[in-house]
Amino acid sequence: MKIGFSTLALFMRSFEEFLDRATEDGFNLIEILCEGPYWPRNMLNPEEGLEIFSSYDIDVFLHTPTIDLNPASLNPGIRKETLRQLNETLDLAVKIGAKAITTHPGLIHRLEDRVRNMAKYYSIETLTEANKYAEDVGIIFSVENMPNRYAYFCNTAQEHAYFLDKCNCHGTIDLGHANTTGDPVSFLKLENIYYYHLSDNNGDKDQHLALGQGTLDLKLIDAVDRGIIELNNYDDVLKSRDVLIDLSQ
Repeated sequence: MKIGFSTLALFMRSFEEFLDRATEDGFNLIEILCEGPYWPRNMLNPEEGLEIFSSYDIDVFLHTPTIDLNPASLNPGIRKETLRQLNETLDLAVKIGAKAITTHPGLIHRLEDRVRNMAKYYSIETLTEANKYAEDVGIIFSVENMPNRYAYFCNTAQEHAYFLDKCNCHGTIDLGHANTTGDPVSFLKLENIYYYHLSDNNGDKDQHLALGQGTLDLKLIDAVDRGIIELNNYDDVLKSRDVLIDLSQ
């Protein structure tokens, strides 16, 4: 298994520090969270400092901006801006040689079936357009499963599979999110999964605990080929790395 970490754990640090840490601590992968100072539009204009990625033997993934964006929004202006920023993340992926990008499938703010059904249609429409652009530029476009909350899409393996099929895209399995559903095994049966997010929790809430500190069955990680440790604290990233190393022995 190839192991990496989300830059969430080192938020506000430089690309160079991300890549140096990954190299020094034995990681093969890194996922850059494209929020705040790493917003793709800022990174692309002007294109400064992006050449650094070619100096490291690290596979890079990008997590698209999601704060204040929503591919499922009933507001067409929000959907249009979300698609624009998805495409800009794909452009950034091309510039730095990233392998794939991950995004969220969106959510609703009014908890009614008729609203959810309409928003699901809009989300699939938006994500399908983004995936077409991803295919044009040669980047893997991956949609992530979400925690077990009615407001979120892809909160079950069945719905996640439906989205991947309709959007014709890849999937990212967040095992922490899957653990909140009571049936994480069902997500491991999905096809066309490109990589995994790894964290632990109490089975009810998405807590981003270090591996082994919650209820996630660590045996499930045997099925993971590419794993991104997604935690808020880098010390916990290293603890989780050590758990993964022990599991592989």
